[in-house]
Parts: sequence; C-alpha cells; structure tokens
Amino acid sequence: MSEGEQFTLMTPLAKVQGFTKRQIEALATLGLTNVGRLIAHLPMRHEQIEAECAIADLQVGTIVATRGEIAAARLFRKGAKSRFVAALTDSTGRIDLVFFNQGYMAEKLRPGLNIRVVGKLDEYQRSLQMVNPKIEVLTETHEKPATEARLRPVYPASAEVSSNMIEKHVRKVLELGLPLIEDHFDEAYRARRNFPTLADSYRMQHDPKTAEEISASRRRLAFDELFMLQLGVALRRRHLRSALTAPALTHTTEIDSKIRARMKFPFTPYQEEVIGEIIKDLTTSRPANRLIQGDVGAGKTVVALYAMLMAVAGGHQATLMAPTEILAEQHFASMSEALSGSRVRICLLTGSLSKSERESLTGKIAQGEIDVVIGTHALLTESVAFKSLAVAVIDEQHRFGVQQRATLRARASDTTSTPHVLVMTATPIPRTLAITLFGDLDISTIRGLPPGRTPIVTHALSFQRRAEAYADAAARVERGERVYVVVPAVHQEPSDGDVQLRSIPAAIEDLRHGPLAHARVGILHAQLDRDAREEAMRKFRAGELDVLVATTVIEVGVDVPEATCMIIEQADRFGLAQLHQLRGRVGRSHRASVCYLVADPVTPEGIQRLRVMETTSDGFRLAEEDLNIRGPGEVFGSRQSGIAPFKVADLVADRELLAMARRDAAAWIEQSPTLSGPDEQVLRRRLLKAHGEDLGLGDVG
Repeated sequence: MSEGEQFTLMTPLAKVQGFTKRQIEALATLGLTNVGRLIAHLPMRHEQIEAECAIADLQVGTIVATRGEIAAARLFRKGAKSRFVAALTDSTGRIDLVFFNQGYMAEKLRPGLNIRVVGKLDEYQRSLQMVNPKIEVLTETHEKPATEARLRPVYPASAEVSSNMIEKHVRKVLELGLPLIEDHFDEAYRARRNFPTLADSYRMQHDPKTAEEISASRRRLAFDELFMLQLGVALRRRHLRSALTAPALTHTTEIDSKIRARMKFPFTPYQEEVIGEIIKDLTTSRPANRLIQGDVGAGKTVVALYAMLMAVAGGHQATLMAPTEILAEQHFASMSEALSGSRVRICLLTGSLSKSERESLTGKIAQGEIDVVIGTHALLTESVAFKSLAVAVIDEQHRFGVQQRATLRARASDTTSTPHVLVMTATPIPRTLAITLFGDLDISTIRGLPPGRTPIVTHALSFQRRAEAYADAAARVERGERVYVVVPAVHQEPSDGDVQLRSIPAAIEDLRHGPLAHARVGILHAQLDRDAREEAMRKFRAGELDVLVATTVIEVGVDVPEATCMIIEQADRFGLAQLHQLRGRVGRSHRASVCYLVADPVTPEGIQRLRVMETTSDGFRLAEEDLNIRGPGEVFGSRQSGIAPFKVADLVADRELLAMARRDAAAWIEQSPTLSGPDEQVLRRRLLKAHGEDLGLGDVG
C-alpha cells in the first residue's frame, strides 16, 4: 500500500504486501479479490493435525505424525493382490509404510521424495510400520514441522489455488483485518445469546484453538445468516401491512351463493376453513399475503377461484400466474368451463401469443374490459397494466421468489393501492422451509381430498420387473382407462455416467413391441408448441388416446379423471416432491389407481426415496423426508426460491437457531420498524447487501 493509504476490509489484495500477481489472479477465480472477501471465505471443515515427532520418539500403538525421506520402495504382487512398501527415514530411524492393493502408490512415492505421514504406528517383526497412512508431499517452501497438535482449516478451493495456499493467504490479512470487523449486535445482545463477537467468530474459524471454538463460532455465523433473512422478511411484511393498502372487497350472502353455484362439488371442511380465512383477508384494506398449501388434488384452485370471483363481484380484476404455459392453459380451460354462461370476461396471456394478439389483450386489460387474466411470466412484463387489480393468485409458489411477487403487485396501475396476493403450492412445504422462504406470508393448509377421490397404490419395481407394470397398464386400457408413462428426457441424450436416460422416443419404441402395442399413444413435453400440447391433452382427455408418454410437464395441473395408471421410468432420477406431484395425476376419480416406480437405484438416498413413496401418500410427510434426504438446497434451490443460499446455516441441523432468529427478527422490527437508529446502520447495510434485491427491500423503510 502507498504511504498514507488506509487499510480497510475493501483493500484489494493487490495492495497488500506479500501477494504476488500470480497469487492474486488465482484467488480472483474464487471471487477473493479484497481483504474482507478473503476473511469471509470460511473453511468447509477442520481436520486434526497431530504434533510431529522424530521417528525415534514415536509411540507404538498410537496415532502419530512424522516426516522424512523415502529411502527405498518396492511393489510386491501375488495374483490380483499387491503390497507396496516404502521405507521412510529421518536422522533418528526408519518406518515401513505399507499399502495393500494400492499399486498406484509405486508411482506416487519414489525414493528421494520428502513427505509427512499420519497414521497408527505398529510394530511388525521387530520393525516399525504404518498401514495405509495419510500422506502429504512436502515442498521446499512447506511450513515447518508442527511441534503442537492443531486444528487445520480446510477451505473450498480450486485447481488454481489449494486449501493450504488459501490458509497461508488468510493468515497474511487476519491480524490486520479482524479489528476492522464491526459487530451488528451489541454486547448485551451477544451475552443473552451466548455469542462471541463477529471478529472473534471469524478468528475461531480460521485459527481455532479448540473444537469448542469451532462450534461456538459456527453457531454465531449460522445464526447471523438466518437472522438476516428473517429480519428482511419481517421488514418486508411490516411494510406491506402498514404502508400499503388494498381494495376492501364486499362479501354478502348473495355473492357467496352465486360463486358456489359455479363450483362442481361442495367444499370440504378444510376448504371452508381456508375460504373463511381468505374472506377475512379480502374484506379489509390491509393487503392479503397468504400461502395456500395443500396436498396433490386437495382443491386449492377452486378456493383461489372463489377469491378471484370476489374481486370481480366488486367491480375489480383478478389474475392467476402459473410457472408454465401448460399449467396456465389448464387453469384457463377449467376456469372457462366453470364460468361458462356468466358475464365474467376471462383471457389467457402467455409468451407464445403473437405481437398483435398480445397488444390487443394488454389494451383490454388496461381498460378494464377483461375481468380475469390467466398467464405465465408474461404477466410480469412492463407492457401489462391492470385498471383495477384486486386479487393476484400465484400458483406453484416455490417456483417464484419474493421479488416476483413484488413485481406482480406493481402491475396494478393505481399506485396508491396494491392487490391482495394469494400464493398456492401443491408441493407441501416443511414448516422449517415455509418460515424461512415464505416468512412474509400467512399460511393456510388444505388437508384431505375432495369427495370422489381414491388413495393411490404405489409399487417400486426393478427394471427386470417393469413388464408387470405394462401388463397392468394394458389391462386397464382394455377397460377404457388411461395411462401415463413418464420419462426423464425428451430426446436421446449422452449417458449420465453409466446410465442412459430414458427418452420419449425410446419409450414409444418399447410400447410398440409390448402389451400396449395396439394402444393409441400420444406425447407431451415442454418443447412442443402450444397448439400441439393442447391437441395432445384434448385427445387424451376425450379418450382418443389411451397412453400419454410425457416428461415432468404433467407434474402439476393436469386433471384427467379416467387416468388410473402411471409408470415412471427411472424413478430414482426424481426427488420425492416431484414423484409425489407426478403420482397425483392419477387417482382423480373413484376408480382404483396405481403408480409404478421403475428403477434400480444405486445410492442409499435413491433406495430410501422409493421406499418412502411406497409407504405413504401423505405429501407433508414426504416433504419432511425430502428435506432430510436431499437438504434444502436441493428441495428449493436458490434460483427457485429467490433467496441466496446459506454458506454456514443448515436448515435441517439448525432448526432451533432458525426459530430463535425468527423470534428475534420479529421483535426487532416491532421495536424498530425501519432500522433507522444510529446504532442500526451496520445491521441495515448488511441486510440490504445480503437480501435487499431478493426481498425487494429497496422501497422499504
């Protein structure tokens, strides 16, 4: 650094003494470009480094560490088995390093090489030996022998820069950088929660003295991640409820009767309960922000339609946004049927419309000439504006983030008012994830199934037994029932490791030579154009097709009561939630339905998923199992949820920390709704940096 230039956490590594140009370029590949980013690059684990001793001082029967030079080496072979022995020496003695069935070590450990070894020391035929020890090749610039045992951090690394090099680079900036880290929690708060300071937490991660320090610092840093998200969610929720207003809709006995007359079936007790919560929301000027979750086929869509028709009855507009065109088309078809003969004007707005069609529809929407708009992401574009949007429904909530909900709200042209927002998901969400990802929402749950639905029997079959599934499918087709065959790929693709993914053409070819050879077969996948998709669904629904070979595009929204059999090929390629969604396409009438999961899983997780699918049809239990098996990063990835992934916190292991973070964040915003206090500026700055964009906090406070 130049004379008089101040050292800060933002100081580029290029201005820090001890970094070469090559090292700086290598660190930049990991995004480590300044002092703060280097300190924030936390270890992914720590390993115990034993204190080194000279060979003569090592104790037999214990785990020891030493270093020396390979004096001699020899590989012995006997049939398919091998034994490699290398003699390690220092100025005080010799150890034989023995490796069984690891012939490649003969290339790795050559005479003259200096190494460090860790392992259990034994005595064999009056000689010292280690069997399969841990080896570390030493270089001329390598650190001096460790005279005391220590915990070494192991960092996320790359081909350009190793974990050992990152450790050395961190040590160059740690002493100067740690005092610059401000804590956003005061001493009293830390004492109540038994937290170390933020600076101490980083020191304990990079240079721990004990395992207890690693645990204490991880607890603090994990809490910080959870707290920041919960604080942002609480801030957003408070702003929505106090600074914005929505149209207070009218609800009368007459309106209720007219809406119910449009429904095919009477509401279940759970549906009635949720409708009551929605009516309470919509009849106030406080914007509703409610998640409606229910298992597959629980009847969420008709509940959402009830809310939308309340808006229309009050002279306003309503919209429903779905994540795919296929699902939007399904909603449009079912709602158009329910509204047949009424004065409600409904349209479908998707990205596949021509420019002229789109301009015509957006013009009518802006003028209030359309009451209900069903659409996809196309609803989020700037060209769409409503005259008086009172209710916005978002289907399959986990595919949209908080930011997209905020964008949809902004489509209302009246800037003094915001629509009531209802979000739906047929993917039951574990409470842990619900309060993390959707903490700004009130949560309603529809349990049970509507009248006329039958439980689905699920069988997991090996590939060798898949003929049983197709024989049953053929018998069902003979009885006039319909069958889904689901495959993981649209086209033939390169093999995934040793496994060739089943594709639609391969499945069609198999059907031609099996018990379904005479069945009428159609295909459905996202790469078809809208007309082809609609025609395939129309034929399948009308009974002009017996079998529909599809990808996961049928995961949600497809409702064909006559479909009673589903065969999912390579079922171990899908997560639990997705398998459950797919399974829900059958069992939609009084007919006995079955789902066959064809797979030869090779991982414990894959075996466990199929076993759970066979034993339960409860989507909420499956969601918890999916969270435990795959973790939150897989169940709801950051791109889907709109929330940055955690670096330290684990939503499964840190549930108690999450609950504490949620309580503390709510209490904090209750006391300080805008985080504008002079002692809150560090906290506010870090919150906006972490989640300002994801949570749409730019207009908050």
